[in-house]
Amino acid sequence: MHIIRREYITVFFFCFFINVSRGFAQKENLDVFQQWVIWNNAGSMLIHDLIGQANDYYTLRDGEIAKLKTRSDWQKRQVLVKDKLLKLVGPFPEKTPLNARITGVLYKEGYRVEKIIYESMPNFYVTGCLFIPDKIDGKIPAVLNVIGHNQEAFRAELYQKVYLNLVRKGIIVLAIDPIGQGEHVQYYDPGINFSSIGYSVIEHCYLGNQCLLSGVSPGRYFIWDGIRGIDYLLTRDDVDPERIGVTGFSGGGTITSYIAAFDDRVKVSVPCSWSTASRRQLETKGVQDAETIFIRGVAEGITFEDLLEVRAPKPTLMTFVTRDQYLSIQGARESFGEVKKAYALLGYEDNLDLVEDDFKHWMTPRIRLRIYEFFMHHFDLPGDPAEEEVTILSEAELTVTPTGQISTSLGGDMVFDVNKRETEELIRNLEKSRKDIARHLNGVMVKAKGISGYNVSEVFEYEPFLNGRYQRDGYTVGKYAIKGEGDYVIPLLLFVPDMITGKHPAIVYLHPEGKAAEALPGGEIEKLVKKGYIVAAVDVMGTGETKNTATRPLGPGYTAVLIGRSVVGIQAGDIVRAAGYLKSLDYVDNNKVGAVAVGETCLPLIHAAAFDTSLDNVTLIGSPISYRAVAMNRFYKIGLIENEGGGIGHPYEVDFSWGIAGVLTGYDLPDLIGCIAPRKVVLADLQNQRLEPASSELIERDAAFPRSVYSYQNVPGNLRIVSSYESIESLVDWCFD
Repeated sequence: MHIIRREYITVFFFCFFINVSRGFAQKENLDVFQQWVIWNNAGSMLIHDLIGQANDYYTLRDGEIAKLKTRSDWQKRQVLVKDKLLKLVGPFPEKTPLNARITGVLYKEGYRVEKIIYESMPNFYVTGCLFIPDKIDGKIPAVLNVIGHNQEAFRAELYQKVYLNLVRKGIIVLAIDPIGQGEHVQYYDPGINFSSIGYSVIEHCYLGNQCLLSGVSPGRYFIWDGIRGIDYLLTRDDVDPERIGVTGFSGGGTITSYIAAFDDRVKVSVPCSWSTASRRQLETKGVQDAETIFIRGVAEGITFEDLLEVRAPKPTLMTFVTRDQYLSIQGARESFGEVKKAYALLGYEDNLDLVEDDFKHWMTPRIRLRIYEFFMHHFDLPGDPAEEEVTILSEAELTVTPTGQISTSLGGDMVFDVNKRETEELIRNLEKSRKDIARHLNGVMVKAKGISGYNVSEVFEYEPFLNGRYQRDGYTVGKYAIKGEGDYVIPLLLFVPDMITGKHPAIVYLHPEGKAAEALPGGEIEKLVKKGYIVAAVDVMGTGETKNTATRPLGPGYTAVLIGRSVVGIQAGDIVRAAGYLKSLDYVDNNKVGAVAVGETCLPLIHAAAFDTSLDNVTLIGSPISYRAVAMNRFYKIGLIENEGGGIGHPYEVDFSWGIAGVLTGYDLPDLIGCIAPRKVVLADLQNQRLEPASSELIERDAAFPRSVYSYQNVPGNLRIVSSYESIESLVDWCFD
């Protein structure tokens, strides 16, 4: 046995601990929420706050519903809801000639297929197929079939099983291509024979974001196509106008509920796998695609239940599965329970039913049978409701246009084109208002706060929580959290030079990748700190540690739309709070607090600086130049998240955290920059809607108004627009000079 001397052991462990401690000293963890139990899921912080605000509105609505005790109470509410729905979704276009035409006819055993094109608006084409039973005696019932998110639309096998069986029961069925599906692809690229944006859900959100900027709930277009489809059915001699129905599955269930709520001609409605309580949907599966949301819908007290209640006591069948991947079965049951009360008080309790099956998102055989029974019963049709075997038609057989796409066969307008024309009117209104600079800016301040959902109290109480600090060469990095607007805290890193004396200028630093993006030694923040600036690098809600991980990327942005808020407006409040925190520090010069933002974080900073004068100056690096540029150009890149391996079908996820619903009805980014005057603003490397350097022509157009404001206030030199620059710190130095 070898004997190891004690001093050798002592030296060994001493060296070991020295090396280990050096390793720990070199490794920094800049997460503020490190080992913080109550904030251990910071990625859900933003959506939880938004859902909490939505729940406040739901609670108010619950109180209103609880007061409805009589038939008259419900009838009064129906009038109220109908009016709100029209304001939220409308105004609908004028009904113009459908110019319907048949492009072909197929003769099949027991029925024929007429291939139909009609114009729901002038030059806005809708494709569909009309399935007509043989041996019609007089006028018979007709059902409009709107389709879920299958790319092939009504040509999919499941849908054919349903509508061909309805035809066998003696019902005419009109199945149409929803926007973004079938032959109605909005961004069709002949080079790949598919949408350049991706499959239907992605298209819906992509075009939907442009509509939302202009203050239009995109569901309006889906609803209107369906209403005009009913108009077409009623032009036919073989359709009974007193027996009109509508049905659809999944996304088609959404539109079924909407059409049936808006169109009194719909006698029987069968929304499949959709009508679930709004509260439960947000709490469980989350908000869905753009066409499912109404701007300020929840804030106005409108929920999915209202869509059923407003048409009571007309026959409605809800269908649902218990293991739906996208929708809440608990919500469906609660929705059914509430709506049932309305039907009971209106005297037609049996006109509402719910059928369930234990399955995933689908129309199971049990559900399909109940659909046939329900239509047959309420259309007074005799016969056996049992499902029959049907021969599925090929996609080619059901193609309506020569090329298989409206865009390459007929041209015409897409949703973008219609929305662009409406947006042009909004832009003209803004340009007219800008001619009276002082009055316009006063109006913008009021409108922008309301539209963006900005909400900051006048008084802050700062009790920052310190969760660690690192000593670096010449400065310290503190990990802090300060109180946010709601039930959340804002994480920030505070960079303070060593041995400071007196008052120092301070900067709020924002980056779309979070506070740590430029926080490492040698990064942009260190360069600023070593020039004597105190820097608070902030994770505004939805960035950095608080980046959404709880829902699909679209979750926070669209949830905010429902409650009349925007993520941008909430983030602007976070920035103002961060600036206020800096001003609360003894070693900060309260008259010299500025801010730097990169990329999309420029959007909330522009709002924060316009709304609050606590920011002495702002430096914007790579800011989107305007919301106008997004709404007025067919293709944009902001809010697109590349989906690695998604192929042509799912190349992107779509986000709206950068957007503000209705922004162009009241203001744009150039107007807010005008509101910042006479304080200094740097606009460096402005970006167009594709997140590319903005052209000189685009800059000249969108910067014209803020330049005029700075000239009006006799400080034209305080607005600096540059395409190239030496360094960020040189721009910041100019701002503080």
